[in-house]
Amino acid sequence: MENKKPFVIVDHISHRFLLEDGALLPAIDKVSFTIKEREFVSLIGPSGCGKSTLLKIIAGLLKPEHGLIQSRAQKMTMIFQNFALFPWLTVLGNIEFGLKMAGVSKKERQDRARAKIKEVDLIGFEDKYPLALSGGMKQRVGVARALAVEPDLLLMDEPFSSLDAITAEELRSDLLDIWSKNPTTIMMVTHLVEEAVEVSDRVIVFSPRPTTIKKEIAVKLPRPRDKRSPEYYALVDEITELINKN
Repeated sequence: MENKKPFVIVDHISHRFLLEDGALLPAIDKVSFTIKEREFVSLIGPSGCGKSTLLKIIAGLLKPEHGLIQSRAQKMTMIFQNFALFPWLTVLGNIEFGLKMAGVSKKERQDRARAKIKEVDLIGFEDKYPLALSGGMKQRVGVARALAVEPDLLLMDEPFSSLDAITAEELRSDLLDIWSKNPTTIMMVTHLVEEAVEVSDRVIVFSPRPTTIKKEIAVKLPRPRDKRSPEYYALVDEITELINKN
C-alpha cells in the first residue's frame, strides 16, 4: 500500500541574502509544498528566482531564515551542474568516494561502484581521470556516484544544463531507467520546461524573486513520453505561460 505520509515537507521557507552594502535581498518568501515517496518533482521558474537556493536549503547546505524542512530520508545525495568530481580520483574512485566515507568495505564499495558504472554505460573507463572525460561522461560519473550510496532522496541542480542537447537527452533517458528500478525520490531544479515535462510526476512553478509558488502541475502522461503529442505540448505551453506571466 502506498505510504500517504509526505516524504519531504517544505514548510513556510523564507530566506534573504546579506549584500555587501548591508542590505537584505529577499530570495524566497514563505514557500510550502510536500513531496511523496518515489515522486519525481521538478522546480522551475525564471532565472535567479531562488530555485537552487531552495534546493540547498532542502539539502541542509544552507539554513533558512524562517521555516522548516522535514524529511523522512535516511540517505540524501546531490548532483551539481558543474559535475563536482575529484580530479585526483579515477572514475571508480569518484564513484566509490561516498561509500568509503560511509565506512563501506573495499570489496562491497567496488562491487557497487562497478554495478553503477555498468548502469551509466561507462564500462572501460574505470581507471580514467576526469580530465580525460567529456562533459557527458563526467555527469554520468556524477549520477553513478550519487546513486551508489543508494539514496532515498536525490537532489539535482540543473544537472544537464551544461551538456549538449543529444547528450542531455541520453542522460535523462538513462536516469529515468535507473530511477524506475530504484526506490528513490527525486527533486530537480531546471530552467528547461520541456525537460521538466519529460521527466516529472509534478512540476512546481515559481515566481520571480522573491520566490513564491505560482502553481503545482501534475504530469500524468505515460512514460516514455511522446514529445510530439498535443498533451505534451499543452503542458509545455501552460508552464511557459506561467513563467512568463508577471
